[in-house]
Amino acid sequence: MSSVNRFDVITIFPEYLEPLKLSLIGKAVSNGLIKIGVHDLRAQTTDVHGSVDDTPYGGGAGMVMSPEPWGKAIDAAAELAPNEIHELIVLTPAGEKLTQELAQTLTKSKHLIFACGRYEGIDVRVSDFYSSAKNFKVREVSIGDYVLGGGEVATLVIMEAIVRLLPGVIGNSASLDEESHTLSNDGETLVEYPNYTKPKEWRGLEVPEILLSGNHGEIAKWRLEQALIRTSLRKESP
Repeated sequence: MSSVNRFDVITIFPEYLEPLKLSLIGKAVSNGLIKIGVHDLRAQTTDVHGSVDDTPYGGGAGMVMSPEPWGKAIDAAAELAPNEIHELIVLTPAGEKLTQELAQTLTKSKHLIFACGRYEGIDVRVSDFYSSAKNFKVREVSIGDYVLGGGEVATLVIMEAIVRLLPGVIGNSASLDEESHTLSNDGETLVEYPNYTKPKEWRGLEVPEILLSGNHGEIAKWRLEQALIRTSLRKESP
């Protein structure tokens, strides 16, 4: 099996995924650490209009994305990594919430296929079929309790959360150990402490003296205290 993680994204708006060429993800592709493919769902349609949706059975507002083009697109993406277990990520507000823990789990998947739904979502038979298909795992994932126009933005968020955790992507991997939702205290996950850089004074606001002391033990203690305070405030906020 390949040692490189592969990501394939299926969408009706391939241009929406252009940011994948930038920053850490773009560099990871250039350095051969990951592979990314972006695929136009409409390429799998057969009618002149490139139709990917239809009216819902049972009535109701909106349109539902048809299973036929999705099945063809997912099968084609799977052929790009024939020896891997394919993890199909279906973006939906009804899915499990993205967390740092889930992002870490997904780093172990060598082939992730993102299904960017639109309208009222994808015909549920797509998820049902691949849930029982050989060499497939299906996850329905949400990035929050709100509704977006489609799964493209969520895919960008999830991919960035995953890729930055992969070996070699972050220059100083030690920085990953002191991030929000990675720091812990007696089993409690914490948000990160506040950070400062030069100059020492900016617009009347000064860097805390403890950070200038050179006493790394006391600095570590202060940072933990600040992380605990920030975490507590975050839990109390509505």
